[in-house]
Amino acid sequence: MKAVSATVLIVEDHRDLAANVGDYLELGGFTVDFATDGITALQLCEEHHYDAIVLDIMLPGIDGFEVCRRLRHEMHLHTPIIMLTARDTINDKVNGFDLGADDYLIKPFEMRELEARLIAMIRRQRGELEGGKLTVADLTYDLDTMRVMRGDQVIKLSPITLHILRILMRESPKIVSRERLEAEVWGDDTPDSDTLRSHLYNLRKSLDKPFQNQLMHTLPGVGYKLCREEDL
Repeated sequence: MKAVSATVLIVEDHRDLAANVGDYLELGGFTVDFATDGITALQLCEEHHYDAIVLDIMLPGIDGFEVCRRLRHEMHLHTPIIMLTARDTINDKVNGFDLGADDYLIKPFEMRELEARLIAMIRRQRGELEGGKLTVADLTYDLDTMRVMRGDQVIKLSPITLHILRILMRESPKIVSRERLEAEVWGDDTPDSDTLRSHLYNLRKSLDKPFQNQLMHTLPGVGYKLCREEDL
């Protein structure tokens, strides 16, 4: 696996697990910082730049969901966040993605998988994207500023959801299969089926729910497409 030079904040109250994760990532070339509670994590994020955050949900004081919400909606940080949890439920995943998390790992997990997902998130965040602007109907995506607008309304999306949107807009009005989305977003480290479904749910909610005309369409058993209804 090709290493990246990056600084990662591990937010985990189980010190042994945090130490094991930190040791493994440092062997892979990462610089690692630690927080054992949500308040400390928020303070560190105010004082330092991190390329990614590994965030446990079950924390003393404020939980990982609230930390994620504050990072995204109060501090307006776009740092990639991967959440850790012992609970494998779709509601937890949807809640985490809705608050701005980019990825999800269920405990116990393989260190190699965590490392692979961190590398993928960091590379995407560093903008291995071509410049320019994508447009579908009244939806625009400025690839230089990563700003998405529908009409005159700014739409805020997590980095992974932005990546999915870029693929759908780039291919519009063609159909993009589920398998292709998973391959382009996650490569060989394909997550469970609920992960893509959750991101697509949040994308559809952000793009279409506040507006009269639907742009995102699901073709059962075939894939997804982004287009005007008359182009279906």
